[in-house]
Amino acid sequence: MTRSCFASFPGNPSLPPARRALTVLLVGLLSTVPGSAVAQTADGQWEVTPPSEAALERGLEWLALNQGPQGNWESNDLGLVSMGALAFLASGHAPGRGRHGDVVQKALDYVLDNAKPSGLLNQATAQRDMYNHGLSTFVLGQTYGMTTTTDQRLSKTLDQALRLIVATQADDGGWGYQARRSTAGHDLSLAVMQAKALRSAMDSGLEVPPEVIELAIDSVRAHYAPADGQRRAPEAQQRRQPGHFTYGRSGSGESVAMAAAGVVCLQEFGQYDDWRIEKNMEMIGRHATALPPRPPRRDGSMPFDAYTLYYVGQAIYQVGGVDWQKNYPRLRDYLIASQHLEPGAKDKHGVWHDVGANKGGRVSGKPGDLYATSVACFFLAIPNRYLPILQEGKIESLKGQFGGNR
Repeated sequence: MTRSCFASFPGNPSLPPARRALTVLLVGLLSTVPGSAVAQTADGQWEVTPPSEAALERGLEWLALNQGPQGNWESNDLGLVSMGALAFLASGHAPGRGRHGDVVQKALDYVLDNAKPSGLLNQATAQRDMYNHGLSTFVLGQTYGMTTTTDQRLSKTLDQALRLIVATQADDGGWGYQARRSTAGHDLSLAVMQAKALRSAMDSGLEVPPEVIELAIDSVRAHYAPADGQRRAPEAQQRRQPGHFTYGRSGSGESVAMAAAGVVCLQEFGQYDDWRIEKNMEMIGRHATALPPRPPRRDGSMPFDAYTLYYVGQAIYQVGGVDWQKNYPRLRDYLIASQHLEPGAKDKHGVWHDVGANKGGRVSGKPGDLYATSVACFFLAIPNRYLPILQEGKIESLKGQFGGNR
């Protein structure tokens, strides 16, 4: 039975009946995706290799050894702490059970303990409200979908967190940095965080107001820019040329990260046949192919900075096919070859740093190591398909079930 945590929430203004009918159908389909904790089998040696398994275990061991008694890796950033938990969840470690169960539980406890009465999952500056909130809500949603827990604190916190995402959606379907409603959303990097959180809820059987989904889809598409800059040109004209998702709606902020984020958003909302996906996958593929096959040294660097790799990994997996088969092994093997090795040094052995092959990362110091190592472990664990949100990307039949969109 589909559960709704928004039964009494008014949501955004009603859409025209035809569009509402489409989104009701979309939400109904999405909410039937099973949220099992059982991993699907990896495709074989090309996906998971002995070196990739060893690198993943070293990364998880670094995270476990450096977590600290509070469970937060000495960080008050709930988004980063949630990423630490996600690395273990993606690797099949359930909270409170098994070898790393205590590590997962402590990280989740830290997030839950620091949730605000409003449902906000952020302790840092208000400018990080919706970044940290979206990421933490996504991880709590995956936890909820993977386990059979009856932890009322988890379900209550998740319910409040999702309500806050709905309540703060801007009139144009996007989101701002701070946890308050506004006329217009700020950028695509905020939208993708909330998209993943909402999709995580759907995969766990929680119903989200359909108008929220439809407005979010429209907002994401508004961040697409054709090469000639004619953003208001007919779609038929835009399809005939290259294009990419951008940070802002003005067409500025082209990057691999935003290309991947836009693809992830559309995939999360079931828009598998959207022609913009192929345009952005071409851009991602070009940049992945341009990387050296191996890093120059084992210095803990990454093929892309951690933020970019996090979304690139999900984009190529969700699209699947040639994009996954061609790009995943290349990026995976780069990570394996760059991982810092220094046996006996708990703060160095198995770590990655938030530094990409071509540009610097976004987080420095120990928080950056937590972020990068968590993302690297998540990336290496994707083929195991433990997370509910990953159990759909490879299933071609679901693309036909959900597809057929603009």
